[in-house]
Amino acid sequence: MFRRREPVPFAFVAEADRFRSNVTPPPPERASLGELAGRTLLGLTIVAALVGSLVVGTPALELDQASTPAQQSQASDGR
Repeated sequence: MFRRREPVPFAFVAEADRFRSNVTPPPPERASLGELAGRTLLGLTIVAALVGSLVVGTPALELDQASTPAQQSQASDGR
């Protein structure tokens, strides 16, 4: 293990909190009309898929006793 004997200047770390840049970042680019249309179409597609899966899956989740006939095993007939 080597240890440095000379002091290491870490003053820049302490000054980093106070540092203010006079250079402003460029403003974010506005989305084009095509990008907005694409995002909207993607969102509508996802919503339509979720609604469609609910519509298709709802009848499978319903408990309908009238459509399923009562089944009895042959062992319970006593024949």
